[in-house]
Amino acid sequence: MNTQSQITFDMAGLANAVERLPADAVDALPFGSVRLDPQGLVTFYSAAEAKLSGYGARPALGRSFFAEMAPCMDTSMFRGRIERAMAAGKYDMEFGWIGDFSDRLRQLQVRVQPASDGGCWIFIRRD
Repeated sequence: MNTQSQITFDMAGLANAVERLPADAVDALPFGSVRLDPQGLVTFYSAAEAKLSGYGARPALGRSFFAEMAPCMDTSMFRGRIERAMAAGKYDMEFGWIGDFSDRLRQLQVRVQPASDGGCWIFIRRD
């Protein structure tokens, strides 16, 4: 089993490795982790993502990620890209994005992989 110290943003099978960790270990990763169900509702929002993005302690679970939490990412280039990949089936994509909850000019590296429940994981690294 992977331990938290062996989990890296660039590793193969990142979503599978993260799903085997306890929530507190995912919270402590050096990048943000967000799990969405197939309808785009947040089922996991890591403490790291809350802190690194500036979202803080606002409620996240059960909320629509794109409509309620990250409307700046509710575009064809972000949400649309994820939805097209999910519709196509197996995917592991990575892309750059500019804009964060507390800093619209911040550069992000985004990685999206399927979750075991049919939703997806969105991992966000800030350099």
